[in-house]
Amino acid sequence: MPSRASTGRIALASYIGSVIEWYDFNIYGLAAALVFSEQFFPAFSETSGTLAALAAFAVGFIARPLGAIVAGHFGDRLGRKSMLVLSLLTMGVATTAIGLLPTYEVIGVWAPILLVALRLLQGIGVGGEWGGAALMAVEHAPPGRRAFYGSFPQVGIPTGILLSQLAFLLMTQVFSDAALQSWAWRLPFLFSAVLIVVGLLVRLSITETGEFEKARENQDIARIPLVEVFRRSPLQVLSGSLLSLAGPTLGTLLSVYMISYGTHQLDMDSSTMLWITVVLSVPWIAMMLGAAQASDRFGRKRMFIIGTGLAAVGVWPMFLLVNTAAVPLVFAGLFLLTIANSIINGAQPAMLTLMFPAAVRYSGASLCFQIGSIVGGGLVPLLAESLYTRFGTSNAVAVLIAGVCAASLLAVLPVRKALLDVGTLATAPDTSPQGEKEADAMTQRG
Repeated sequence: MPSRASTGRIALASYIGSVIEWYDFNIYGLAAALVFSEQFFPAFSETSGTLAALAAFAVGFIARPLGAIVAGHFGDRLGRKSMLVLSLLTMGVATTAIGLLPTYEVIGVWAPILLVALRLLQGIGVGGEWGGAALMAVEHAPPGRRAFYGSFPQVGIPTGILLSQLAFLLMTQVFSDAALQSWAWRLPFLFSAVLIVVGLLVRLSITETGEFEKARENQDIARIPLVEVFRRSPLQVLSGSLLSLAGPTLGTLLSVYMISYGTHQLDMDSSTMLWITVVLSVPWIAMMLGAAQASDRFGRKRMFIIGTGLAAVGVWPMFLLVNTAAVPLVFAGLFLLTIANSIINGAQPAMLTLMFPAAVRYSGASLCFQIGSIVGGGLVPLLAESLYTRFGTSNAVAVLIAGVCAASLLAVLPVRKALLDVGTLATAPDTSPQGEKEADAMTQRG
């Protein structure tokens, strides 16, 4: 079993890498909501330009399964560490290049084409990130603490979002709107190059997981992991993909769509909406860690059901509060869904990764998470904007969000305890390596 210092270093590496990846990924979303419609899609009306910018944002989510497949294949064959380093480099190059990209005014139609191409590269990079980071943390975690350590990559998501929001908030405070629209929006993208260097230094210092090394020693390495995932664990792929819908849906709703909604539909100041989401990110992080600890104690399936149920019901009062456009009530509404999102994300990483055998775990967990993200994180903002434009009411958006969260809840309900409720690893009397091995075998057979 790894030492406490080694386990802590792995958790830090998973956390920092996730922070950087999601900083990079989210600054694109903020720029799409606030800047890109004018700089890269000026031929459209304001509404159509926003839709086009959000469509380009969604492209990154669509590319993520490709990144998951590639990283999962080599991560299951060559090791987790190498893929984590590669994913970080891919994301960093794409993000920095966006900061250097000429606008539509300079190179015409090539500007949006290149923007979409770089967004695709971002999607490939982040597609390989989550699965590897979650596996490194979970596979190094001591018995009974897998949800807690597995939550560090998830905690990196709101931290990265927080940094991206602070970066754009700083831009709105320091520069005029004209300067922000003209050139200052590039600075958060260029800052990514500095973060990538820090992330690489941390990730290059970590060791491979013991479970992968054991699989390699036993020659339990799948020739084509993706094929083996569907052969060994088809039900896990289906259930895992559906349960992965809710987290990205709520995360993107809170961090991207509601900023656009508050700015364009409620005529609130963009910096006000950014400040609200910045302040929300702090309790989001703390609540996620608390939810992960509760998942180790009470069971991950149980906590996940609570989180998705709260989200499906809570989206209605959330919009009632937000639509007042009163800052305290807007904050209260978004805080309600932040609680639900924290519970979901605290339980999900360990729950999802332990659904698959070690030999195909990178491929299986990554694929499920990214398939869920296509719908939950990529298409939901686009669909939400389209629904509001068509029906002119937030009720249409609420139906969409509630439906997605209900789908994740229903995906978990019929699955037997051995598959998903791996909280038994934390509470079973036998917490020895052999006892945990037997519990994991039950999980894999489920």
